Amino acid sequence: MGKAFPSQLVPQDCLVEGFIRDTKCEDLAIKEKLERLCKTTTVKTRYTVMSKEILAKYPELATEGSPTINQRLEIANPAVLEMAMEASLTCIKEWGRPAADITHIVYVSSSEIRLPGGDLYLASQLGLRNDVGRVMLYFLGCYGGVTGLRVAKDIAENNPGSRILLTTSETTILGFRPPNKARPYDLVGAALFGDGAAAAIIGTDPLPGENSPFMELNYAVQQFLPGTHNIIDGRLSEEGINFKLGRDLPQKIEENIEKFCKRLMAKAAGLSDFNDLFWAVHPGGPAILNRLESTLKLRSEKLECSRRALMDFGNVSSNTIFYVMEYMREELKRTGEEWGLALAFGPGITFEGILIRSL
Repeated sequence: MGKAFPSQLVPQDCLVEGFIRDTKCEDLAIKEKLERLCKTTTVKTRYTVMSKEILAKYPELATEGSPTINQRLEIANPAVLEMAMEASLTCIKEWGRPAADITHIVYVSSSEIRLPGGDLYLASQLGLRNDVGRVMLYFLGCYGGVTGLRVAKDIAENNPGSRILLTTSETTILGFRPPNKARPYDLVGAALFGDGAAAAIIGTDPLPGENSPFMELNYAVQQFLPGTHNIIDGRLSEEGINFKLGRDLPQKIEENIEKFCKRLMAKAAGLSDFNDLFWAVHPGGPAILNRLESTLKLRSEKLECSRRALMDFGNVSSNTIFYVMEYMREELKRTGEEWGLALAFGPGITFEGILIRSL
C-alpha cells in the first residue's frame, strides 16, 4: 500500500479563521456555524491542495458566481496526478517488484475531468507497459475506493497471475467556494473533507518468498437503495461542483446496514456475531459511524481505525478506506482477528462491501 498528500497541512483549530479570511466572509453567523461543525466532525488535521498562493493567482475562486471550472481543472488535474504518482511509487517500492510487472491499472477519482484520463498519464509516468489494461472509475464519490477493490479483485481472478495497481486520488478544489446561506452543505464540506491519494497492489497466486499479502478479498457486493438517489446530489456547473447531503443519510444507512452485512458474512462459515469481525469502514462522518456502531451493537474499539483516519485526514472521499486499512493492518498484528468487512457508502445511495480475511 501507499499514500500521499499535498504539502499543506491544516489543523482544524486554524481552519475557520483561514477559511473566513480567504473567502472574505463577514457574516458572523456563518463563522459561528462553521466553528460548531469543525468541532462535531472530530477531524483534527487535514491536507489541502488549496493555498494562499493559488488564491492569489486565482482570486475569482473565492468570488460568488464566478465561472471558474477551467481554472479549477487547471489546478486539480495536475495536483491529482502528482499525488497519485507519489502514492503509487510508495506502493510499488513496498511491493518490491519492478513497475513493468504490473498488468492492469484501476484509477479512481472524482476530482479531475479530461480526456485521456489520469489512468493514461499515471501509466505513462510510472513507465508501465503500453499494453497495461486500464480502467478509469470517475465520480463515484466516497465508495469509489471499495469499488476499485472489487473491480481489481474481479480482474485478478479472471486473469491468473495478474498484478493490478489500484490508485485513488482526490482534491476538494472543484468544490471550494465562498460560504452562502443558500448552500448550507458547503460548510459541511469545508469542515469535513480533505485531499490526498492512496494505492494498493492486488493480485492472485502470490509467489512464495516474493509476495507478502496481508489481506484476502474474499467476497464483494455492491447494492443501491431504490428511491434514494437525491439524498447525495452532486452537480457540476461553470462554478465547480456543488453537493447536497440529505439529513436522512445516516438514517438510511442505519435502516439497511444489518441485512447488507449479514449477506457478506454468510459467505464465511461460522460468522454470526458482528463483534467477532474487524471493521474497515469509510468514515463519511461521525454520525454515520455512530449509527453503525449503535445499530450493530459493536464494541467501541471496533471502529477505532475508522475514527482515527477521520481524525488524522478528514473524509478524503475514495482514498479514506485505504488509510483505515493501513491502520487496520497494524491493529490486526495485535488482535489476530481473521475475518472482517470493508464498507463504504456514497451517492445512490450505494453500499459497497467486501468480506476480507487477514493473512
